[in-house]
Amino acid sequence: MKSRLLLGIACAGLAQQAAAQVPVLMSPQWATQACEAWNKEPELTGALFESGWVKNDAGRGFKVMQLYRRDCGEQPTAEMRIVAKDDKAICVFGGAVQTAKLDSGSDYVMSADTSRWLEMGKGDYGPMRAMMLSRLHFSGPKFEAMGNMGPFSLFLLLVGKVPGDASRCPTP
Repeated sequence: MKSRLLLGIACAGLAQQAAAQVPVLMSPQWATQACEAWNKEPELTGALFESGWVKNDAGRGFKVMQLYRRDCGEQPTAEMRIVAKDDKAICVFGGAVQTAKLDSGSDYVMSADTSRWLEMGKGDYGPMRAMMLSRLHFSGPKFEAMGNMGPFSLFLLLVGKVPGDASRCPTP
């Protein structure tokens, strides 16, 4: 009986530890994992290179995407940088917001309420519907984004693939 109690306590401790390791959704730690997941999506990395999307980088050598949850504040809390490398659109940075001045002709800022991010991450609807219904707020080169709706949909699905604690807000 005592060994079962100890086993139960140990399992509960491991479960708590595992939960603590899940980063907060749209936090810098989450963005690091999202960056790794991006690079594992060959359709995403390939299509955004082939379309020329990644090459529109304002001459800096990288594109910036900043993300946040609107119900957690009005400032981006995560940043991803994408570069053209080996004929692919590769994420080379995922973390805290570092780019203070974005280029509206090449960079993106996306925000939605937490519940909407989770819906898009499950594939309940894609970017076109999300933007038309004002569920996804978006700034950046709109025509470029419209020409890449397939990869954009795959990006939104990363929100559902990369574990994130949506019960807490990311801290700046």
